[in-house]
Amino acid sequence: MEAAAKQISVRLDKAHARKLAELAKERRIEEVELAGEVLAGALDGFALDGARITAMLDSIPGSRERAQEGLEQARRGETIPLSDLL
Repeated sequence: MEAAAKQISVRLDKAHARKLAELAKERRIEEVELAGEVLAGALDGFALDGARITAMLDSIPGSRERAQEGLEQARRGETIPLSDLL
């Protein structure tokens, strides 16, 4: 069974809005239909492999330090069992 479609609102800057309008006109389809197809295609192509996830996490300021601190806390037994969080 196919999931119901979800409508979202996206804001584009003037340059991207103009580009979308031009592409839609060339293809003789509505801008909203083209925008949905482009976004869906981008999401399908956005594979999260290990290297990409690592790069994203490394880009967060202080992420390495916080991860190291978490490991040290776990070694000292300063953790909460997962079952206590549920």
